[in-house]
Amino acid sequence: MGKTNDSVAEERPKWDNKVQYLLTCIGFAVGLGNVWRFPYLCQIYGGGAFLIPYLIALVFEGLPLLYLELAIGQRLRMGSIGVWNSISPLLGGVGIASMIVSFLVGIFYNTILAWVLWYFFHSFQNPLPWSQCPLNDNHTGYNVECEKSTPVNYFWYRETLNITPDIETSGSLQWWMVICLASAWCVVYICFIKGIESMGKAVYVTATFPYLVLTIFLIRALTLPGATDGLLYLFTPDWEILKNPQVWLDAATQIFFSLSVAFGGLIAFSSYNAERNNCERDAVLVGVINSATSLYASIPIFSILGFKANTVYNACLKENILTLTNHFDFSDQNITVENYEHWFEYLNQTHPDEISGLYLRHCDLQTFLDQSASGTGLAFIVFTEAVMEMPGSQVWAILFFVMLFSLGLSSMFGNIEGVLTPINDLKLVPKWIPNEIVTGVICLIAFLTALIFTLGSGNYWVEVFNSYVGSVPLLIIAFFEITGVIYVHGIKNFSEDIHFMTGKKPNIYWKACWMVISPVMLLVVLIAYVVIQAQKHPSYPTWNPDYELFPQTEVKPYPDWVFAIIVLLCVLPVISIPLVALYKLICCGIKKSSTRTDLNPYSNEGYEIETHQQRNQGAM
Repeated sequence: MGKTNDSVAEERPKWDNKVQYLLTCIGFAVGLGNVWRFPYLCQIYGGGAFLIPYLIALVFEGLPLLYLELAIGQRLRMGSIGVWNSISPLLGGVGIASMIVSFLVGIFYNTILAWVLWYFFHSFQNPLPWSQCPLNDNHTGYNVECEKSTPVNYFWYRETLNITPDIETSGSLQWWMVICLASAWCVVYICFIKGIESMGKAVYVTATFPYLVLTIFLIRALTLPGATDGLLYLFTPDWEILKNPQVWLDAATQIFFSLSVAFGGLIAFSSYNAERNNCERDAVLVGVINSATSLYASIPIFSILGFKANTVYNACLKENILTLTNHFDFSDQNITVENYEHWFEYLNQTHPDEISGLYLRHCDLQTFLDQSASGTGLAFIVFTEAVMEMPGSQVWAILFFVMLFSLGLSSMFGNIEGVLTPINDLKLVPKWIPNEIVTGVICLIAFLTALIFTLGSGNYWVEVFNSYVGSVPLLIIAFFEITGVIYVHGIKNFSEDIHFMTGKKPNIYWKACWMVISPVMLLVVLIAYVVIQAQKHPSYPTWNPDYELFPQTEVKPYPDWVFAIIVLLCVLPVISIPLVALYKLICCGIKKSSTRTDLNPYSNEGYEIETHQQRNQGAM
């Protein structure tokens, strides 16, 4: 990919050691999605069967893209914009697109960290504030909204978000969320104040601590009653589900977003490497560790979900036992959880009319296990509810939210790096302005933009950004990245670059993936994704206490103006790709035409210039 400028290479910061670099890449790739998205997909898509499309997508789409990004960043030693400009000026828009996506994802991602901080601060209370309903205004009973739903739901929707009934009702800024958001951005800034020098130190904690917490949770979770039910539910494969194309689409998008490719962060991180470094081994290591983490996190998560389902199931049975005991005047301990089924069948045969009139609850463990949740629903509702039932609940709550914060923070480093490195490489900021101030200004702009997420309707906007900013734009960017390197720069040149860096040329597997398999998979996923989205008007769940089926969420279609913003969020990041290419072509055309008009065919000078140019071209 051509030689890099020596002075630029000398100026460029370097990682202290290889471990620091790998931890940063792993920290960026391993994020909240590994803990709250992957287990959910396993749950709804036939447990262990989901691993088949997931691993296929990892091998043929995820790893080749990851290797490609790490290789070009390391070879050219530039951020995303510099890299694509070097490959071809027509591809300059790809780097700008990556930078915009990194910024947009960063602002909503850090809002989730603000919510995590809010829960973390409240985890020190005894009892936990989401374990019981607050009193109403008259202090004559419990809050009605809380009684209708659950204390966990009430704490999340009312006390944390103070959510409005729909996205059109903005509400006011929630001051406690503004403080938490400011705190989250301050933490990011402090970790980033010296660039990779300070961030490299921070990743020793942020990238490794989640594994420690997951291991502690794993040991504790496996000893809980009902843990085996949760694990059996997770790993029992339902092969029929593989016939559903949605499963394959979700597997491909999950591995793609999970590895954090196309953000520009990985290109930036690898650009701080020495030029001669085995980036193939790095790519395989980061990719495998990322997927292994998803699996590893699923075990404690589902053990705890199994424990929660078991607890609710037993509570349901005990309620029925109490009803039967009181109605038939049995002595206590006559009917137990163990012999309930036997008693129920006996009484149903001998007193069928009385049994049907008691309106006993239908208790089915499978139904409770089926109550799936992902994202914020898993972290702030399902998991917090499960933690309450565990002995020493405060300790587990504190550990859980510190783990989520560490996972999110190490991913935020990649998002910020994906914005800052291109700004530095483009020399948009004068040299006399210190990097600390540039970083501070970017964080401040991001914080002010993110204030929209602290409104009463903020959670709805987080869902909009989460669903649309990090989907279609990233797929388009990745497609242009792989075609740009393989077909514009050329597979032969790229192979030479890899040979220069690693000492060996890429094997047939990598070449086949880069040239055919990965671009085709990306294109199929992109088209399928757009087609599926276009078939239905996007809708969203709302929390409305006046809804007749409350506490169920009311599903509403997005209003037209929000739909327009959704389209804008999908188009705005990638519009720079055709615009920059068009601009470069026009500039090139103007240069050529101005050269032609300067040549006068009736003048010897014109002839001399022309022959001089032809001679030069002949020599080249």
